[in-house]
Amino acid sequence: MSMVTVYDAQGKQVGEVPLPPVLEAKPHTAVLHEALLWQLAGRRRGTHSTLSRGMVDRSTRKLYRQKGTGRARHGGRGAGLFVGGGIIFGPTPRDHGYRLARRVRRLALRSALAARAAAGQFAVLDRLDLEAPKTKVLAGLVRALGWAASPQKRGRAGSRRRHGVLLITAAPDQTATRSAANLPGLRVLPATALNVHDILACEHVLVTREALGRITEAVAP
Repeated sequence: MSMVTVYDAQGKQVGEVPLPPVLEAKPHTAVLHEALLWQLAGRRRGTHSTLSRGMVDRSTRKLYRQKGTGRARHGGRGAGLFVGGGIIFGPTPRDHGYRLARRVRRLALRSALAARAAAGQFAVLDRLDLEAPKTKVLAGLVRALGWAASPQKRGRAGSRRRHGVLLITAAPDQTATRSAANLPGLRVLPATALNVHDILACEHVLVTREALGRITEAVAP
């Protein structure tokens, strides 16, 4: 059984806990890819739209007589073959989302967390008690752990920034979220909103002790 290091709010090692058996399985890369595509497809707005032949503002007068000219038959300037005409088979607004089996989603979450644990990029936070938003506390915690908290450079245009650390809490914690708002390399996420994209987008995963139990129950097969 693998062991995971437990840290306190100051970044000091206070012990170890056994890694849940569900997170020791070999990561399933094919399912990870499938779940990631499913999640990104659901985020697409689908507002792309083009004008068809019947929607463009062009004259409907017949260009020339039907026969005897040796040219192709056309009924108006709105055809897609002409400049300013309608778009042939163009995209229209639609929903890009689709259904993915629950067991596949759970397997993807287990695989993502298992990959971070196998790489030594998974740790447990004993407890995090913030009475008020304090960016200095979370910044000091990440610094003490020796984890980079700055996002990497952007790739192609429009790509999201990659975070350095993902902090998972047991329940939505507005205090922790506001404390990490000014730290571009730190993202706070409740266990109920855990997803494959955010796990893979962060190099390190830090889970509170209470959240670890909830995650284990949520991703169990």
